[in-house]
Amino acid sequence: MRPVALSPENRRAALDAMASTPLDVLVIGGGVVGGGSALDAVTRGLTVGLVEARDFASGTSSRSSKLMHGGLRYLEMLDFRLVAEALKERGLSLQKLAPHLVREVGFLYPLTHRGWERFYAGSGVALYDAMSKASGYGQGVPLHRHLTRRGARRMMPALKKDALVGAIHYYDGQVDDARHTMFLSRTAAAYGAHVASRTRVIGLLREGDRVVGARVKDLESGTEFEIRAKQVVNASGVWTDETQSFAGERGQFHVRASKGVHLVVPRDRIRGESGLILRTEKSVLFVIPWGRHWIIGTTDTDWSLSKDHPAASRSDIDYLLDHVNSVLTEQLTHEDVEGVYAGLRPLLAGEDEATSKLSREHAVGTSVKGLVVIAGGKYTTYRVMAKDAIDAAAHGLSTQLDRHAPPSVTENVPLLGADGFEALWNQRHMIARDSGLGVGRIEHLLGRYGSLIDEVLDLIEQRPDLAAPLTGADDYLRAEIVYAATHEGARHLDDAIARRTRISIETFDRGTSCAAEVAELMGGVLGWSGEQRANEVDHYLKRVEAERESQTMPDDETADAARMGAEDVVPVSTRAGEVQE
Repeated sequence: MRPVALSPENRRAALDAMASTPLDVLVIGGGVVGGGSALDAVTRGLTVGLVEARDFASGTSSRSSKLMHGGLRYLEMLDFRLVAEALKERGLSLQKLAPHLVREVGFLYPLTHRGWERFYAGSGVALYDAMSKASGYGQGVPLHRHLTRRGARRMMPALKKDALVGAIHYYDGQVDDARHTMFLSRTAAAYGAHVASRTRVIGLLREGDRVVGARVKDLESGTEFEIRAKQVVNASGVWTDETQSFAGERGQFHVRASKGVHLVVPRDRIRGESGLILRTEKSVLFVIPWGRHWIIGTTDTDWSLSKDHPAASRSDIDYLLDHVNSVLTEQLTHEDVEGVYAGLRPLLAGEDEATSKLSREHAVGTSVKGLVVIAGGKYTTYRVMAKDAIDAAAHGLSTQLDRHAPPSVTENVPLLGADGFEALWNQRHMIARDSGLGVGRIEHLLGRYGSLIDEVLDLIEQRPDLAAPLTGADDYLRAEIVYAATHEGARHLDDAIARRTRISIETFDRGTSCAAEVAELMGGVLGWSGEQRANEVDHYLKRVEAERESQTMPDDETADAARMGAEDVVPVSTRAGEVQE
């Protein structure tokens, strides 16, 4: 299997193929479950298309807590099956499927009561570790250990002395969700799936009582066309109900959106070397190491406003700061916050009013012939969700094909960049010497591209100017922006600044100082005119301005109104990019 670039040319070829040749499976939605479903289907030998209305991972899948975890708190809810399933998937990603994108991260669980809490919490974490080992994929994850208060504060000097009487230190997994999701779609494309972003489903095709495809609109050219498919998989997350309505049916279940808000602060604002997991009155709060930053989250509240751009209000930010400050010696303020992001969890609607108590499990529905709906779940178990969705599609295909589709093989299909990653990591000093880049820079690139690092280094060899860091965002090289457009399907400024890199949440200016430089680099690849480059920068600056304004608003309604002040779609003023494709 050779890497395939999600290039402008590849996108055009994918659209042409989907318009001209009927598919076995069409997947709607380029989030983690959609990408996983496309990969599952194509590796069973099926012909597959995937369409995404905006950018890969532009919805929920780029706005998570960025953890691959078993869900320690679900043990307390006695949901052992979900935890066991998630721990197996965590181990698979760490060891086999995506070792370049998923890594271990330690967490400190502060104890606030003497005696009984250490036994109670310790028993839960011990069971967590035991279930991880029993999965067969927990060998590389260190076991938990108990700490005294002094030992815990040695690890996390930022903790107040009276905030704990001791602690338990344990490990979970961490992932750059947006890059991981993009890699799923790119890996599916490498196996032969036709993949296209900025392609919105505007209707489902029906013949009698069966769905036989979708009508879509290419948002870049404005062209509308039909994609015929024997089975359609609706993997649109919080948009499930809307997509389902195209079939003229209510469906078997409904999705309820829960808003989760996260803050990003510089690493030097909290002194310590471990993450934290804190109990709140509603759920848990994480403080997660993230390179030169910390991620603090999350909230868990019902959301019924705009699903495209959920907005964080000042009350959300205050809630997170108040809870984390309750255990910190040096208080965080609004001025310490570099970035804020809000995402919507697609929860299966239930009778409980509290979204924190709704099911994190998933469900598959087939109430309409030819249409499979997958909803619910959690990021870590995306592969199982995808498998279940394609199992259902394969069952439907068995009546349409002269053969049965093979079973899922994705448990043994590493993502692009995984093969050879460990060897290249061991050779990072040699790679640094040969490339002229520092070892730290090579480690950064390996953690983002894995064994595809050669493709980025080749760009630098061809254009030495790409070895320079971006102005105002020096964690990232200019080459990474060009590569995002040539190989990773980035079509607009948002795609590169917010998802291929995380500049939009890792810098105090939210990426505004490098926007013009990024537009210049992307424009050279995508054939943008000067007018289009100006449009891109203007759109991005307005997006940042709207987000900042929304974060000063007191509640969801006013925050949503402020965020909707920026346009959702970048206007396309030139067809140059399409001509080059």
